[in-house]
Parts: sequence; structure tokens; C-alpha cells
Amino acid sequence: MDFSLSEEHVMIRDAAREFAQNELLPGVIERDEKQHFPKELIKKMGDMGFLGMMAPTEFGGGGMDTISYVLVMEELSKIDASASVIVSVNNSLVNYGLSQYGTQAQKEKYLSQLTTGEKLGAFCLSEPEAGSDATSQKTTAIDKGDHYILNGTKNWITNGGSADYYLVIAQTDKDKKHRGINAFIVEKGWEGFEIGPKEQKLGIRGSDTHSLIFNDVKVPKENRIGEDGFGFKFAMKTLSGGRIGIAAQALGIAAGAYELARDYSKVRKAFGTEICNHQAIAFKLADMDVSIEAARHLVMKAAWDKDQGNNYDISSARAKLYASQVAMDVSVEAVQVHGGNGFVKEYHVERLMRDAKITQIYEGTSEIQKIVISRGLLDSK
Repeated sequence: MDFSLSEEHVMIRDAAREFAQNELLPGVIERDEKQHFPKELIKKMGDMGFLGMMAPTEFGGGGMDTISYVLVMEELSKIDASASVIVSVNNSLVNYGLSQYGTQAQKEKYLSQLTTGEKLGAFCLSEPEAGSDATSQKTTAIDKGDHYILNGTKNWITNGGSADYYLVIAQTDKDKKHRGINAFIVEKGWEGFEIGPKEQKLGIRGSDTHSLIFNDVKVPKENRIGEDGFGFKFAMKTLSGGRIGIAAQALGIAAGAYELARDYSKVRKAFGTEICNHQAIAFKLADMDVSIEAARHLVMKAAWDKDQGNNYDISSARAKLYASQVAMDVSVEAVQVHGGNGFVKEYHVERLMRDAKITQIYEGTSEIQKIVISRGLLDSK
């Protein structure tokens, strides 16, 4: 067992930390308040290589491992989870899905632009009646020979209004249930493809979240990903990796909240001394540290499993389930450590607390993670 980071990993982590402090921190409160999508920062993240970290180098990606990816996700999420979720979706869902299951032509046409940040991607699975129950797709893709006709609505889509390419999951043959589902690449601007109003959200308010409407959208047959009926398996395999990204985001939110609370406790005085000298606060900091370190080990284990070619369905679910709970617990306690100042935007912790909640919901709710874990345990020999 080796718990140390390689020299390359340390360099990547430090580069992400510096970028977060120098580029993301300025204006993060204003972006949250005004729900401003950080378009000007996306190009910079692309230039840093953050938007195509694990994609093959032949298509402009970084060819990095998952450990590198979660290190970057943690550092970015300490400062701005709205920016880090863009990195997560582009890497874990869109780029991964295309690089693993796309055709050579699809990779050359789409992946090579997504890895550099020239174009942005979105993953479209959730619907009004098919969030956690991904098998109940109401969006349909009717086979017309050389093309499909796509109809339906997708909800809560990250990068929904700003993406250029969308991976859309739809039902082709209802009688086949999950074996009748397909995945398609849809381009913004195609006739019949409409973007709904931007969602007004509790947290990650800088993230661009929309509903999408498809009205008789013509999708070429060559834009289907995988064989006919592969869509549900595609979504589940892709989401397993996506959970590692969101677990790392939750870890970053927790670590960022802890660092703010720790530093604040060293300067805020009460009853004649800095509040970190009071056992009530010192013990809170100790509890935060232990839970964050435990979450970090789960996240790293899931990333390691993926890099080693092991089955990471359970380890990614464990990491997301626990890290998201830690993000909530630590961010709430960080607000408490700050007292009245914790309720004020300029101290950042209230935003981290609001951002933490979504990590228990997207890429599969905490309840779904428990289903994944328990099924895996009961099916194992």
C-alpha cells in the first residue's frame, strides 16, 4: 500500500489549487448571486487541460489517470463548485462516454473539440418522471431507417444552455424496457431542439441548468452511440465514473469549508481568547478533519479502482454516498463555527453549505447509492 502522491500528482494538484485561488476565487460570490455562468473561465480551464484530463491524447485529451482528475476536482470545488461541475460533466460523463463507446468518426468529430474546451458537452438522462428510475424514459427515438426522430423533455441538465453537444438517452422500443434504450449525440441548433428556462437553484447557482425539449428532432443513425439497445448500459457505466467526480466535488466542498472554519477560529476571539482554544470549537475541527480524511480515502480508492481496471461500481457509490454526507455535515458545522458571520455571503461558508446539498442528489441520489451498494454486496459470492 502506498498512500503518497507521485511528483506528477503533486504538480497537478498544486496547479489546480493555484488556478482556483487566482482565477475562481475573485468574483465567486458575485457569480453565485447573479447566477452567472463562468464562460470566461471555461476557456482558461480548457487551456489548463482541465476539460479533457482523462481523454486520449490523440483526440486532444491529457491522457491522465483518475487520481489526477479527483485531485483537480477537489481543489476547484474548495472554491467554486459551479465551475467544478462543468469539469466533472465534461470529463466523467461526456468525454468518457465518447472515448469508451463512441466510434472513431464520433471521436474525431466531437471528442477532439470537447477535450480542449473549444466545445462544451452535456449529459441528458433525467426527466420529469425518470430521475432515479432511469429505466422509465419517456423521451422516444423512433427508428426511421437512416435516422431517428427524437421527442421528449429532459430536466436539470448541467451545461444545458451553454453546451454545444448533448448525449441524450431515449427509449426506442418500450417493449424491450431497458434493453430498448439508446444514447445519441445531438447538436445545439438542430431543428426542433429547444432550450427551456434556466433553473433557479439553491446552490451551484453559477452552473447553467436547464430543461431541454425535443420536438421531432432528426438524429442521423451515425450519431447513435453503440449497438441498438446499448443506451441504458451506456448511461449506467458512465454514471459510475461520474460518481467519482461528484464524490471528489463533495470532498472539495467539505475541505474548503473546514479550511475556512479552521482559519477563522484562529482569529475570532471570545471570552478572552481565540475560539479555537475552546474545546467546543476544537472538537468540531477534529471531527471535521477525521470525516474529510475518511472521505478522501474512499474517493481515492474509487479512483484507484478505475485506474486499475477493477469494477468500481460499489467503490464509486461508497465514495459519493459518504463524501456527500460529509460535505453537508462539515459545511453546516463551518457555518456554526463562524457564528453570525457564517450567515453572511462574504465569508463563503454559507455558499459552500448550499452547494453541498446537490452532491447528495445528482449523479444518483444517496438512496440510489445505497441500492447500488447493497445489490453489489448481496450479489457477491
